[in-house]
Amino acid sequence: MSQQDELFASVDALLEQVAAQDGLPEPEERKRLRKAAGLSQEQVARALDVRREAVTAWEAGRTEPRAP
Repeated sequence: MSQQDELFASVDALLEQVAAQDGLPEPEERKRLRKAAGLSQEQVARALDVRREAVTAWEAGRTEPRAP
């Protein structure tokens, strides 16, 4: 499996987990999940077509991700 395929699979897994919950995880949990998946903020940002700073803000609780 290529690195890009692994990245997309990790993001898909996170999205499935979120879909099963009532809303998004708390900011600290978002960061923990990203790190547990072995993803950098840059990788998540690229996969979601946002800036890395947006991911940083989501993990710090300053902003919330918007629906596509």
